[in-house]
Amino acid sequence: MTLQNNNINQQNSFRLSVQLTLSGLSFLVTNTVTKEIDFFSEKTFEQAVSPGELLLELKSVLNDNSIFNIKFSEINIIYHTRLYTLTPTSLFDESKSSDYLKFNSKIFENDFIAHDTLQNHDITVIYIPFININNFLFEKFGDFNYHHSTTLVLENILEDEKNIKLPKIYLNIYSNTFDLVAIKNGKLLLCNSFEYNSPEDFIYFILFCLEQLKMNPETIDLFVSGNINKEDSNHSILYKYVRNISFCNSKKDIKISDKDKSHYNLLLKHFH
Repeated sequence: MTLQNNNINQQNSFRLSVQLTLSGLSFLVTNTVTKEIDFFSEKTFEQAVSPGELLLELKSVLNDNSIFNIKFSEINIIYHTRLYTLTPTSLFDESKSSDYLKFNSKIFENDFIAHDTLQNHDITVIYIPFININNFLFEKFGDFNYHHSTTLVLENILEDEKNIKLPKIYLNIYSNTFDLVAIKNGKLLLCNSFEYNSPEDFIYFILFCLEQLKMNPETIDLFVSGNINKEDSNHSILYKYVRNISFCNSKKDIKISDKDKSHYNLLLKHFH
C-alpha cells in the first residue's frame, strides 16, 4: 500500500525504512548514492504496548533525531502485527476485505483494512495497519509506502524456493512473536504468526506445526532469522528438537551496526 502527497521532494538521496511492532521500533536511513548507513536505531519495549502508546514512542524517536527532518526520496513502513490473513488473489474481493479477517481477528467497524498482493504467487495479504500512525506519518513526511511484514517475508522466501522441491521451514523471530512459513515444491503450505512468553512456548508451536504438516524434526531443513543467535535460550531449545538449523542471511551486503549480523533485521534491510 502507498500513501501519496505530491508535495514531497523526490530528488534527494536518502531512504528511510521503519519497522513497527507492538513490542518495539527500528529505523534505518541509508544514502541511495553512496550506499552508506546514515542512521540506525532500534528500541524494544519490556512489554507489548497499545497502538496509541506505539504512536507516542514513534513521535519521541522522530522528534529527538534531526535526521528525520530531511526530505526522503523513499519511505517504507513495515507493520508487524498478528492482525492479518492470506487468501488466493484470484479469490480476493476488496469490497469484502473485513470478511477475510473476521474469523481470526477482532474487527471494529471503523478499522481500516489494507492488502498487499504478491503478483507472481497468487497470494494477497489482508491486514489492519495502525491508521493513527499512518495519519501521523503522512502529515510529517508526505508520500510513503507501507507493507505488512508477512508480505516481505513471503516475497523473499517464495522467490528463492520456486524451483526447490524439498520441504523447508522458515522462522522470522521477534522478542515475543515469530512468523512460521512452511514451503514444499516451491509452494506455500503454511504461514502463521505466534506469540510466545518462554522458550517452551516457542518450541511447542514449532513442533506442533511440524506434526500437523507431517514433517520430521530430525530431517527437516529449518532456517531462522531475526532476534535469535546461537547463545540464546530459543536457539538452544530449538536445536534440542530440530537437527538441521541454519541462519537465513540477508541478500543485501549491508551492516547496519557494529553488533549486526546478516540474519538480523532482514525486513528492515529489504529496501536498501
